[in-house]
Amino acid sequence: MTTSPVRRVLAVIPARGGSKGVPAKNLSPVGGVPLVARAVRECLTSRHVTDVVVSTDDDAIAATARGAGAEVVLRPAAIAGDTATSEAAVLHALDAHEALHGAAVDVVLLVQCTSPFLVREDVDKVAAAVIDEGADTALTVAPFHGFVWRDAGDEPPVAGEQRVAAQGGTTTVVAPATTSGGYGVNHDKSFRPRRQDRPQDLLETGAVYAMTVPGFREAGHRFFGRTELVRTDPARVLEIDDPHDLARARALAPLLDAARPGALPGRDDVDAIVLDFDGTQTDDRVLIDAEGKEFVTVHRGDGLGIAALRDSGLKMLILSTEQNPVVTARARKLKLPVLHGIDRKDLALKQWCEEQGIAPERVLYVGNDVNDLPCFGLVGWPVAVASAHDVVRGAARAITTQDGGDGAIREIATWMLGPSL
Repeated sequence: MTTSPVRRVLAVIPARGGSKGVPAKNLSPVGGVPLVARAVRECLTSRHVTDVVVSTDDDAIAATARGAGAEVVLRPAAIAGDTATSEAAVLHALDAHEALHGAAVDVVLLVQCTSPFLVREDVDKVAAAVIDEGADTALTVAPFHGFVWRDAGDEPPVAGEQRVAAQGGTTTVVAPATTSGGYGVNHDKSFRPRRQDRPQDLLETGAVYAMTVPGFREAGHRFFGRTELVRTDPARVLEIDDPHDLARARALAPLLDAARPGALPGRDDVDAIVLDFDGTQTDDRVLIDAEGKEFVTVHRGDGLGIAALRDSGLKMLILSTEQNPVVTARARKLKLPVLHGIDRKDLALKQWCEEQGIAPERVLYVGNDVNDLPCFGLVGWPVAVASAHDVVRGAARAITTQDGGDGAIREIATWMLGPSL
């Protein structure tokens, strides 16, 4: 069996310091998180992205980006002005990153932190369009159903210009009849087809683009070869260009952040973490020797993550239905309290929360199988590992990208602690 080669995928987030429309725009908090840090967060949790770089000319942005876990490339003044292109920033960051690490990048992403409601699923889909589907470039788009108009007085048509309007599935070439007044861009104003009779227009969201590196270097721009369109939720399409956009983003953040796919908790969201054992800290397999002794495998990275979570001051507990010496031994190794041999895990969890003085809605519970569902219904942050049962994944508020026993707990520690880990 052959395996696909590992691809190096670099996400570049351009973030200049000199915004005129919104001063210090890229540091403006939305949902309590600076815009640049929001973009870094989504890229770091992507399944495909291997490295994240913020390109900036601003020391405060650089410090915030590093604090969020990104590598920083300081941008020279020649490509930091108002007329500098995003492509120039990406190419400079790409060169600097490759020179620093001595390794070539296969796919580069341009991620705009001025799109505050970008989610990691969109980053993954755009990257996958190039990595797995053979596209040369890809971008996020959203369905758009509006009639687009232009005022000929504002933007006079070029002499001899022809415009194309769709009518009932056929295409008609329409020439401007006047040099003043409004005219339709994606329609003929004399014909107003129903939405279902019109071709689907797609709006470029400006959030994330993917390019093969050789093609990008040759073309010098983000669209070349075959371009794949990755559709995203139009409700999340918002680009911050002026103070009104920023105000709208801040008003929408409580709704969209809570409902976003794969919303991830941070340290401020949680007071305690409760861990199932089998299938969560292990891969759910058991080895049994001739004497009936059971053996399981665990992940060293999980141990590191658990130690960091414990040292951060979080209350922690292992809760298992199995009465097994291996659970006790692992809990002792991790220096965690354990409750095992429990028939009703939800009742045990509720009692533990009362004893610890912790509100259940401030608890993150990690599980993998249907016996974890009662605990999922009790806590504020039910989390499923990637290898969990489909029903459990469907009930989770967040899902790890790593399987149980393969670093899932270490991943959760990264969500909670970020670069401090």
